[in-house]
Formats: sequence, structure tokens, C-alpha cells
Amino acid sequence: MIDDTLRKIKRFIPRNVFVFFQPAYHYLLALGGALLYRFPSREITVIAITGTKGKTTTSEYVNAILEAAGKKTALSSTLRFKIGDNSRPNMYKMSLPGRFFLQQFLRQAVDAGCTHAIIEITSEAAKQYRHKFTSLDALLFTNLTPEHIESHGSFEQYADAKLSIGRALVASSKRPRIMIANTDDAYGQRFLALGTDITIPYSMADTTNIEDSDRGVAFTSRGTRFTIATKGHFNVANALAAIGYARAIGVTDETIAHGLSSLSLIRGRMEHIDAGQDFTVIVDYAHTPESLEAAYGAYPNTRKICVLGSAGGGRDTGKRPRMGEIANTYCTHIILTDEDPYDEDPAKIVADVRAGITTTPCEIIMDRRVAIARALSLAQTGDAVYITGKGTDPYIMGRNGTKTPWDDIIVAREELTTFLSSHTQSTSL
Repeated sequence: MIDDTLRKIKRFIPRNVFVFFQPAYHYLLALGGALLYRFPSREITVIAITGTKGKTTTSEYVNAILEAAGKKTALSSTLRFKIGDNSRPNMYKMSLPGRFFLQQFLRQAVDAGCTHAIIEITSEAAKQYRHKFTSLDALLFTNLTPEHIESHGSFEQYADAKLSIGRALVASSKRPRIMIANTDDAYGQRFLALGTDITIPYSMADTTNIEDSDRGVAFTSRGTRFTIATKGHFNVANALAAIGYARAIGVTDETIAHGLSSLSLIRGRMEHIDAGQDFTVIVDYAHTPESLEAAYGAYPNTRKICVLGSAGGGRDTGKRPRMGEIANTYCTHIILTDEDPYDEDPAKIVADVRAGITTTPCEIIMDRRVAIARALSLAQTGDAVYITGKGTDPYIMGRNGTKTPWDDIIVAREELTTFLSSHTQSTSL
């Protein structure tokens, strides 16, 4: 409510004046929120998670493990907000909402008796000081690839925004301060070198006997067999981050394995839509070249019908042809569609992605529902239909802040049911 009022006030301030005072504005908001809610992070264990990809999945893994260990948890992520047994979807179209929201959320978690809070912190949140005055106990760093370059000005400034979260951990009064970092990423060692009490590196080299199944992956780490229900080897890396943290605080491998195996679904993350069809339908949030390639790689040697938006308006324009190139490499048939154009011409966005597609058959269907229906109609037995770019995003964002309610999962399920119904009728005639 307070943030909404402040946003309205900002509309009457000249942009150049606001940009000049913006850092101080955000800093004072962060301080005000912490004062208003009496610095709640001092009363609860706060685990921050950052990185370009894998934050939401990793946060769900950490939450599942802590719950298996008997902890009462709170979770703030791109996907949902959870306090104890109460969970609601994140409808803000941002991973970490405004500063007052975070402090209020932590106060509510403390008042509800939660012992641990898992918080996704993005570079945009760090840039706007949303993590300030939040005392961290641990930080899990997943990876770093180019994203939000227009907003930050350069990749190095984007990386520094991420590293500022690590510096916030170093400055925390909590003890011990735990850093978990992916050393398969070039920035992993920079996070580990920041100077915390406990540093835990993790790497895919730490695993053996990785085995894929239809719906997940099993792997061994330090002699213990773990199973996750989210497909893709990149999710093994996300699990290793959670395992590293859990081991650091003394959770047994048996409890960790139980927690991970109990998590049967992370909505919008390699989520399967089943209605009895003889092909696979997957909805995934993949919206960077690296995450898109990883998602496609989860089903090797499989014909793929790919619904591709994956390029929102007004940002990261350079990735668009690369997204097309990846789809061109992995997909049998590509359907380009609308995603979140904001104030940019959606046809221009799609044309930018189309530039990277050179050999694979490609259609442009701007109506996203029609595009999904078309993909399902093309699927043959054993194929995989991929619907990427939005995951659980609740809106398609258009010009002048317009929001069209949307859910890839619901729409995919509806269109699949319609397709199977019509297919059954046609075969029975």
C-alpha cells in the first residue's frame, strides 16, 4: 500500500531529477521499512539465494530440506510467498517486491513462529537496495550469465550488483555467515573470496552416477544417493547448492535425501502437463539462452515442437537472435509467439528472434493460446512440446502497463484437453 502511494508520487517528479536522487530514495525506503517493522531479520535465520538461473528451484529445494528437518519456514521467491503452511502465488512480476514488502514479510514470518526465511534476491533488488538492513545468515550463489544489461549498463555492473549481496552477508552481524557458491561458474570463486566464516564450494564434479528418468534425475554425492523430481542436469547443480547449505548447518544426508525426494513439483519449472496424451508437454520459465539450451537438452534424441517467446520487450535485446539459434539447433518445428512486449512492438521482438532461425521450419502466431494449440496439433507419439519463457508468470505485459491475465500451465492444460477431445472424436468416426 505504501509502495503504491510512492509510485504515484514518482509520476509527478521529472525523470532526470528522480534518477539523480534515486539511490538515496531507495536507500531511505529500505531504512524506513526496517524501522517500521523493527528489523525482523535479526530474529530469524535468513538464507538468501542469488544468480541468473536456478534461484527459484534452489529455494524450493532448501525449503523442502528444512521442512524435512522439522523447521518452520518462510519463502519469498519468483514463484510464491509462503509463511508456515500458508502459501500464495507471487503476482508481482518481480522476484523480490518493494522494500516495505520484504520487511513486512519477515515480520509476519517471525510473528508466525518461523525459524528460517529463504529469500530470492535479484540484481535489480540489490540495485535498489531492497536487501539493505536485512541481516543475512547465508547466501547461495548459483551462476552468472548476461541478463538485464540495459538496466545495469554493463555485464560487470550486473555482476557487481550480485556481488553486493555477498558483501551484505560479509557485513552481517549474524554468526556464522555461510557462503555457498557454484565453482563451475567463473564468478563462484569471487563469491567465496569475499570473506565469510564458512565457505562451501560445489561443482558437478562432486557427483557420480547421474541417471535420468522420465521425470527426474538421480545422482550420488559423497556416497549418498539423491533423487529430484525435476528433470535436467542443471537441476542437479541447483540441488547441490541446497545440499551444501544443509550439510553446513548439520542436517543429515538421510534427511536431505528425504526432503529432496518429497518435492514432486516445482510449478513452471520443467513442469509436465499430462492429460493421457502419448507425447510430452513441458512448461518452463527458461528465458535466457543458457536456460533455454539446458531445458531443451533435458530430452536428447527427441523430436521437439517449440513454442518460443522468451524475449520480453525493452530489455536484453541482444539475446533474441541467440534464442532463435538455440531453437534452430534443438527443435524440429518452431512457433514464435508473443510474450511480454511491454511498450515495444511485439512484431519487432519476434522478428529479432526469427533472425536466428535459419533451417528449422518456423511459424509466427502472435496469439499465444493459438500458438500453443498449434504446437499440440503438430505433436506425434513420443515428441516433446516445449512452451517456454513465462512459466508461472501471471500476466502478459503490454503497452502503458496493461496486464492480460495469463498462465501457460492452465492454458496448455485447457488446449491439451480440447486437442485430445477433438482427436478422440475424429478417430471414432
